[in-house]
Amino acid sequence: MSVWIVDDDESIRWVLERAFEREGLVTRAFANARSCLDALASEVPRVLLCDIRMPGESGLQLLARFRQRRPDVPVVVMTAYSDLDSAVAALRGGAFEYLPKPFDVAAAVQLVRRALEQRRAEPRDDDAIQTRLGLLGRAPAMQDVFRAIGRLAQSSATVLVTGESGTGKELVARALHEHSPRAKGEFVAVNAAAIPTELLESELFGHERGAFTGAVQTRQGRFEQAREGTLFLDEIGDMPPAMQTRLLRVLSDGQYYRVGGHQPLKAEARVIAATHQALDERVRLGLFREDLFHRLNVIRLRLPPLRERTEDVALLARHFLQRSAQELGGTAKKLSPAALRALVEYRWPGNVRELENLCRWLMLMIPSRVVELRDLPPEIREPDPASSQAPVGGSAVAAAVDATGAPSRFARPATDVAAFASLADEESDTAAAPEHYGRVERAAGGWQQLLAAEVAARLASQSVDPPGGGSPLMDRLARDFESTVIAAALRHTRGRRVEAAQRLGIGRNTITRKIAELHLDEREG
Repeated sequence: MSVWIVDDDESIRWVLERAFEREGLVTRAFANARSCLDALASEVPRVLLCDIRMPGESGLQLLARFRQRRPDVPVVVMTAYSDLDSAVAALRGGAFEYLPKPFDVAAAVQLVRRALEQRRAEPRDDDAIQTRLGLLGRAPAMQDVFRAIGRLAQSSATVLVTGESGTGKELVARALHEHSPRAKGEFVAVNAAAIPTELLESELFGHERGAFTGAVQTRQGRFEQAREGTLFLDEIGDMPPAMQTRLLRVLSDGQYYRVGGHQPLKAEARVIAATHQALDERVRLGLFREDLFHRLNVIRLRLPPLRERTEDVALLARHFLQRSAQELGGTAKKLSPAALRALVEYRWPGNVRELENLCRWLMLMIPSRVVELRDLPPEIREPDPASSQAPVGGSAVAAAVDATGAPSRFARPATDVAAFASLADEESDTAAAPEHYGRVERAAGGWQQLLAAEVAARLASQSVDPPGGGSPLMDRLARDFESTVIAAALRHTRGRRVEAAQRLGIGRNTITRKIAELHLDEREG
């Protein structure tokens, strides 16, 4: 028995075959779904690795037919379309795991190893439900969210969605509803911070006629409206203490009473709560009930802020520009490399919602088809380096100095020039890639200046001379530089180490040794 690879891209088949063979795994490769299914009549693999988008039968169709004939074989799906639809469709179709392209070969090998050790307990529904909720992302953190949605869709467990304002918490709640057996029921959203305290109880649980002044007829509450669907409690951290107690009782007992009522009603709605606040801290301060927190915190999904997923800015901007063009009429605008770089480096305090609003504004206010740097609002075009909106990206080293002279510490590694230029190429009509690289470097003001600022900040922060009179600063900076350059080359070659070494002008053994020394294989995996 062996590992089967199905992909219409010959280069991907070749790379995976070589990687698995080095691990001692027997492989068999197919260029399409039909040849794979034909082979299944006489042989059964231990693991199937297939692409989703292929000529003829798609990977999802292959997955469905494969699950019908051999539900015991784990299937790993690959796709370059890193969106929620592909992830959820694959997982709901019974896939063992979802692997977005471009992927690290070592990570693919590790995933297949894990698939070999485990078996799917039960097949899932083969219907791939599609959605247009706009949840997009190539960042690893967002891929984790997509996988969680796919796995949680069949459950009725309470979910707590956390994240800053504008990160898309309600979109995640809607996705959990849309991809669940409750999709035919209602999705009912309640903002606990927007409803006056005296009306919130009636809003959630309803009231009987005559229960209070103005209650001229019996009214269903949100729990009752969502009894066959999903109740989304937004801004749960702002719920008043009295309502926290009432909600806890409902979640614990599974029943509730309308205001002024005496007949218990069964709480059948699935509850998904969301907050931008740190509930742990509010519990410590006595502002939120600890027992309710634990009741809601059965499964927690954290949505990363946009500044922690800068690789998604270009993808989201293109999506929002296209959607704005469809809604407002006209042709979708494109971003110049300099404008795109400014968007990547901006801190986005309003997160994805702020980016969406900006794209709509650009569609309405900018007459040209290509958005240049000068067209962007001043707070994005010229961010204040001393503020919290300091750029997270840079050419090779990205750093800023705060008011005390100490280097700022950012949430994630810098965005390198090569990776950024590849994104800019997708947004521009210009065919000459080298020119794009030059534009990006000039827009950055020169990576040497950023490096000089970083060195000055680190030297200023040294309080005493290091032991022996020497300084490890040069070694640290050299390691950081090598790590950034090699990681950028690997991303450019989609993990092909030999090609990356050739492009950098170093030997194959050298790049392998450097990857191990700098722990780049662990970072990518």
